[in-house]
Amino acid sequence: MAGKLHTRVVHAVCSHDCPDSCGVLVTVDDLSGRAVKVQGDPSHPVTRGFLCAKVARYLDRVYSPDRLLYPMRRRPNVPKGPLPQGRESAAFERIFWDEALDEIATRLHAISTEHGPESILPYSYAGTIGQLGYGSMDRRFFHRLGASQLDRTICSSAGGAALTSVYGVRLGTAPEDFVHAGLILAWGANIHGNNIHLWPFIEEARRHGARLVVIDPYKTRTAALADEHLAINPGTDTAFALGLMHVILRESLEDTAYIEHCTEGFAELKAHALRPEHAPEAVARVTGIDAAVIERLALQYAQAGRHGRRPAAIRLNYGVQRSENGGTAVRAVAMLPLLTGAWQYVGGGLQLSTSGTFPFQSSALQMPELMQASPLGRPARVINMNRLGEALTSPDAGVGGPPVKALFVYNSNPGAVAPNQNAVLRGMRRDDLFTVVHEQFLNDTTDYADIVLPAPSFLETKDVQGAYGHHFAQISQQAIDPLGEARNNVRLFGELGRRMGFPESCFDDREDALIDQALATDDPRFSGITRQRLEREGHVRIEMPKNSEGATLPFSTQEWFRTPSGRGEFTPVPIFHAPSESRANATVYPLELLPRKADNYMNSTFANIPTHQRMEAKTAGLLEMHASDADPRGIANGDEVEVFNARGSIRLRAHVDGHVTAGVVATRLDWNKLTPDGVNVNVLTSERLTDLGGGATFYSTLVEVRKLSPVAAD
Repeated sequence: MAGKLHTRVVHAVCSHDCPDSCGVLVTVDDLSGRAVKVQGDPSHPVTRGFLCAKVARYLDRVYSPDRLLYPMRRRPNVPKGPLPQGRESAAFERIFWDEALDEIATRLHAISTEHGPESILPYSYAGTIGQLGYGSMDRRFFHRLGASQLDRTICSSAGGAALTSVYGVRLGTAPEDFVHAGLILAWGANIHGNNIHLWPFIEEARRHGARLVVIDPYKTRTAALADEHLAINPGTDTAFALGLMHVILRESLEDTAYIEHCTEGFAELKAHALRPEHAPEAVARVTGIDAAVIERLALQYAQAGRHGRRPAAIRLNYGVQRSENGGTAVRAVAMLPLLTGAWQYVGGGLQLSTSGTFPFQSSALQMPELMQASPLGRPARVINMNRLGEALTSPDAGVGGPPVKALFVYNSNPGAVAPNQNAVLRGMRRDDLFTVVHEQFLNDTTDYADIVLPAPSFLETKDVQGAYGHHFAQISQQAIDPLGEARNNVRLFGELGRRMGFPESCFDDREDALIDQALATDDPRFSGITRQRLEREGHVRIEMPKNSEGATLPFSTQEWFRTPSGRGEFTPVPIFHAPSESRANATVYPLELLPRKADNYMNSTFANIPTHQRMEAKTAGLLEMHASDADPRGIANGDEVEVFNARGSIRLRAHVDGHVTAGVVATRLDWNKLTPDGVNVNVLTSERLTDLGGGATFYSTLVEVRKLSPVAAD
C-alpha cells in the first residue's frame, strides 16, 4: 500500500502509426522513475480504457535489454552489412553526443560542398505520428540545409489523393457513429487486427441487427468474425465497386435529390457504370465474387438507411490502395455513399481517414520557406521514398541531379520495409554513402549505418497529436526521463542546426513552443484548443459543424466539400485496369502475393520483442497457399519452399490453409535478421508506383513457388 503513495499517473498518447491514436495512462514510480504500468484512458470516448495487444505490452519494448542507449560509430574496417541479432554492437564503438554531432555536421557540410546539398537525403515516415516527432525540427533542418526532399508516400498517399479528389478533404464517419449502422462493409480493413478500437462500436451495431461484410482477398481476423467474407481477387476492387454501382443504377436506387444537390458528374458516371463490362456476371469473372452475391450486396447497400432502416457505413482501409490501380479503386469505393446519399444518416458514409479534421499548422512547424535560405536558394528536388533502391544506386538518384552521398534515417526502418529490398540494401552497402540512423534498436537499417543515434519511445518525450481514425486532439506528456542518452527529433535536429551554423532562431524552439505553433490558427475547429487546455484535459473533441438535431454528418450537405466544384466529384469516372503484376497479366510468375503485415507488430516495429514474437509465432516464416496451388507443385504442409520472381527469392515453410483463395499466396513482413536467409518479403516487391499519389504497390506482386529438396532447404 505504501508503494502506491510514490506513484503518479501521466497522460500520454500512443504515437505509433495506427488510426486509433489511443489515450494512454502511464503509472510512474517516483522513487525509481520507472513506468510500471500502461493502460488505456477510460475517459477517452474511443480508447475506452483498453489498449491493443501490441501497446498493452509496451513496457517490454521501453525497457528491453536491447534498447539502443548511446551514440555509436562504426568501427574502422568493419564492412557494412547484416549481422545476427545480438551481435550487431560488435560493429560499433560508443561515442559521446558532442562527438557524434560534430562528425555528422562536418560530414554533411563536406558532402554538401563537394556534391551539392541535394546529395543528402533524409528518409523518415511515421515511426511516430505526433506532430513534433513526425515533422517539425527535422524538416526545418533539411530545408535549411538544401537537402533533397522526400516524398513520403509508402503508406497512404494513393488513398489520400483519391479521397481528396472525390471530396476535397480527408474526413469521414466518426467511429462512435458506427453503432448506428445497419450494414458495415470492412473493405480491405482488418479492423480486429489494426483498428481494434472501432471493433466495440461494430459489435454494438451487430447486437442491434447490423451485418458486417468483409471484402478482402485474405481471411483476416476480422473476416473470420464477420457475417460474410467476400474473398475478392487482389487488385480488382475498382471492378467490384463498379459492379455494385451497375446494380444500384440499373434498379434506380440512387438518391437523386442528394446527387443533384451535392455531386458533380453523375451523368458520366451512370453511363460508364451501366456498361456491359460492369454487369455482375462480367465483374464476377474479374473479382472472383459470384454475380448473385454482387446483386444481393448492391441491393442491401442501396436500401440501407431508407424506410426506417439503419444506414450503410464503409470502413475502407489502406490495403486497397497498395495495388497498381489502388488510387482509382479508392475513388470508386468512395463514390458509393455519394450515389446512395448515405452521408445523410447518422452512422452512414465512409471512413478512410479523418486526418483532415485537424487544422494543425504543419507549415509553421516545418518552415519550407527555409529552402530559400539554403545554398540552393530554391526548393530542392523530390525523391519518392518507394524508389529508395533506385535513388541509392542510380548516378542521378533516378530523378536528375547529384547522386545520393548521405542518407539520414529516422522514424523508419527502410532496410526492412522499403520495396525492392535487394536494390535498397545494395545501395546502403556503398562505402561512399555516409549513413546516420536515429533508432531505438539495432535493426536491419542500422546494420548499414556509419553513425547510430539513440531515439526515445513515446513515453520519453512530449508531443501533440491528432488521429486518422477519430476526432480528438491530444497531448502526450513526457512520462519518464529518456533512457540512457536518447534524444528526440526536436532536440537532435535543433542541435544539428546550430552545429551547422544556421543563424535562424527557429532552431532554438523547444517542445512547448512548437506545440503552440502547431495550434496557432484561426480555424474554428481549433477554437478554444490550446496547449494549456490539452495539458489539463488530455484530449479535446474537434469542433465540427452540426445539423439542427445536433449531429455531425460529414458531406450531408454541399458545404462540407472542398473540391474545385464544391461538390462530390464523380469524374473522372473510375476505370478498371488489371495491375501489371496480376493473374490477368501473369506469364512466368503465376501467383499473386500478399505481403501482409503481422497482426501483433506495427510494420517492422515490435518484431524484435520476445513477447510480441510469441504472439506471432503461429505465422512466423509461413507461406500460406491454397491446396489447388500447392498440390500441382507437390507441396504439403510444413515443406520448405522458395518463393521467387525476377527481383529476388525467400525461403519459407508452406502452410496449406483456408486463408487464401486459389492463385493467391500470402506471407508477413518481418525483420530480415529474424529470417533464415537474412531477407524478408520485400525482396519480391517492386518500386512500381500507384496510379495516384505515387504510393507503393506491395499488393501487385507476382511470384512462383517451388518445393525445396531437403539438401536445398539445409
